[in-house]
Amino acid sequence: MLRIMIGAVSLAGLLAASPMAAEANTVIRLVHVETNPTEIALWNQIASDYEKLHPDVTVQFQYLENEAYKAKLPTMLQSRDRPAVIYSWGGGVMRAQIDAGYIRPLGPTGQALMAKMNSADAQVYEVNGKDYGLPFLTSDVPFFYNKALFAKAGVDATQIKTWDDFLAAVKKLKAAGITPIAVGAGEKWPMHFYWSYLAMREGGTGIVQQAEGGKDGGFASPPFVEAGERLQQLAALHPFQDGYVGTLALQAAGMFGDGKAAMELMGNWMLSTQATSATNGKGQPDSNIGVFGFPTIAGTPGPETDQLGGVNGWLITKNAPPQTEDFLAFFFQPKYQEQAAAEGDYIPALSGMTGYIKDPIIRQIAIAVQNATELQIFFDQELGPSVGRVVNDVSVAVAAGQMTPKAAARQVEDASEDAE
Repeated sequence: MLRIMIGAVSLAGLLAASPMAAEANTVIRLVHVETNPTEIALWNQIASDYEKLHPDVTVQFQYLENEAYKAKLPTMLQSRDRPAVIYSWGGGVMRAQIDAGYIRPLGPTGQALMAKMNSADAQVYEVNGKDYGLPFLTSDVPFFYNKALFAKAGVDATQIKTWDDFLAAVKKLKAAGITPIAVGAGEKWPMHFYWSYLAMREGGTGIVQQAEGGKDGGFASPPFVEAGERLQQLAALHPFQDGYVGTLALQAAGMFGDGKAAMELMGNWMLSTQATSATNGKGQPDSNIGVFGFPTIAGTPGPETDQLGGVNGWLITKNAPPQTEDFLAFFFQPKYQEQAAAEGDYIPALSGMTGYIKDPIIRQIAIAVQNATELQIFFDQELGPSVGRVVNDVSVAVAAGQMTPKAAARQVEDASEDAE
């Protein structure tokens, strides 16, 4: 049975093409943005196992490319043919969807599942005392680096602790004729990782919540201005590939996979995307990939243990079939989540899974998340669709020298005030 749906293909056409689907009384459709082939294979296995036990139900995972998903989701949610389950990053985007009435709170089955999740992950999907979603993975954003290219340039990643250390490493890579960093700024959100992390390092733990509360001028306060100044300091070294402002995220991952850039600041899903996006379809072997955390800045309060990441999960839409939560309970069975951990597909949000992670890079990232003093979810998700869009826009504009750091911070604060 066909499981993964391409966004351009109609649901009706797929149903017509599938004899089993035609016989089913209920269709549970889950829309997502994941591209990891082993992860998708696991999801297909789960769906198949569920259908064998429930022959009156068809489960379909529909893939949409990241930006296409964000663009099409509002229309999909308004449609009578809305999916039963949508992929979510939590934060303000999720809260807007809840406020619009598209998402329903979890029932008893979902609430029982939520009690089994890591507490930090579960909190992301709680709104006004109600649980509205089920987290399935935690992600973190470190720097990935090519060990061979670092060695060629004489850079020791273990010595990159501070922002000045990082800038020195970039200069060494440039001097060796190596592109230091690949970034998919054409989609903007990859560049917002830099502005976000720099603001966290400049302002310290809880800086986003303080800004949301209007402290010291909110997002126009000094840490956010200084974050832009640091980003421009990096950009002045010309560390990114030529044409980075028009490069898509998967293209940047492919550059890393092809050995054409020494680093990428990206979520842990990058291990799979660098491979699938590389010219040879294999990318860099794990043995040639290392990771290090975003550096600290001397004289600022942000600790190295404050992490930027995400808690991705499933939201159930209003009028979803009654079997939807039952399927999700099936999805979250420990045996499947243990398999996901063991295969390195993702870091499961279900408690007790870290010990099953075999991939040493993923395990290193998972431990960093476990030891985090703060796991700040991505700014563009935390702050909601309207403010998040501005964060992404100004991050690229600042890096490209099209906007001053002060003007950028002011725009984010103005957007935040308008969203209240």
